[in-house]
Amino acid sequence: MDARKKPPKKPKTNPISSAISSWLSALPPPLLDLITPAPDSNQNHIDLLLLTSPKRWVIYEPMVLLPSGSFTSLPWPALLSSLTPNQTSLLWAAILRNISPSSKVPLTHLAINEGIPLHTIATTTTSNEEGEGEENLLRSPSGLRPLHGSFGPTTPFASDRDFSTAFWVSTKQNGITQIWAPRWTMFSRGNVKEKARLLSFHDAARPGGPGVKGKWAVDLYAGIGYFVFSYARLGMRVLCWELNPWSVEGLRRGAEANGWSVRAVMGEELELSMGELVGGGEQIVVLLEDNREAGRRVRALRGVREVEVAHVNCGFLPSSEGSWRDAWEIQGKGLRDGGKGWLHLHENVGFGDIEERRGEINVMLNEWGGGEVKGEVEHVELVKTFAPDVWHCVFDVCITKSGPA
Repeated sequence: MDARKKPPKKPKTNPISSAISSWLSALPPPLLDLITPAPDSNQNHIDLLLLTSPKRWVIYEPMVLLPSGSFTSLPWPALLSSLTPNQTSLLWAAILRNISPSSKVPLTHLAINEGIPLHTIATTTTSNEEGEGEENLLRSPSGLRPLHGSFGPTTPFASDRDFSTAFWVSTKQNGITQIWAPRWTMFSRGNVKEKARLLSFHDAARPGGPGVKGKWAVDLYAGIGYFVFSYARLGMRVLCWELNPWSVEGLRRGAEANGWSVRAVMGEELELSMGELVGGGEQIVVLLEDNREAGRRVRALRGVREVEVAHVNCGFLPSSEGSWRDAWEIQGKGLRDGGKGWLHLHENVGFGDIEERRGEINVMLNEWGGGEVKGEVEHVELVKTFAPDVWHCVFDVCITKSGPA
């Protein structure tokens, strides 16, 4: 053998499959005898269990999140229903133990991601059947299936004690840390592209781009700080709104982790004047209230100090159109003659309808502007697919105000 040739690398073993295989070998044989493969299957029960087990995962330290539908394919349900709690716990612990070497910290919690429902579950008034409830405005991850570890309070109260006993996870994207409580707050990994785009939005190559440091950004759907933190990284002060108290607390924790000063305004503090609310100089001010208050509050703030808003972000799906008029008022009415600002309008749009929607937005905004303030969709960013042939779009609207003739 040529000594210069390296031996072929052994194929890597999937850590979940490896954990399941070892765990199965330790189970009492009678348990496995209860699991029979489908009549048309040529595989034994062990092979079938391994074949239908999840192969992918995402780490949000210290949690491992498995993909939707994990452990629901036959014959997993029959096996899991026949196990003792201790036997099930040993399986989840083995999976965490096998994945942990790839993480900087020990992984302690395991869950299955079942997506964020657009509506809450409601009971119909005529029967006990479940029906489609109200819109899930808080985007609560009610489908999350915890498997291992304590995920904290099981009722949606949001006191300081609840926050202190809740389970929190974190991740870093584009060098920015984000923190959230997975039982009560969503996290969209696919927004990483749009966050990065905002960070480079004012590169020198863009006409009129540089010079946003010290200006204001307004985010009408703050969440845990998805886009808020990109604006803060650019050196802007951010005024934002959010309805979910768990998201506000995640935003507060995330801002502090990144070294940005932050003020979370809720309860009786909402009665304070806008001058008082921003007078402390915090880089980020988040208000726990309906964003329909945003227009009124920004007008009040402009009554006591100069506020130049460079960006207004409307990041809500399937459509943020309900906030566009307020966004237009916040941006357009504060522009100086010859000034420029931006709206980022998020909406799910069929691929074949994007250009038509672009034109509709142009017409809508310019009707509101009355000739003095103009808006034009300069670019449409396709962030990610939401459904077949449906894209999460961001319409970048450039707002300008004409100077005196």
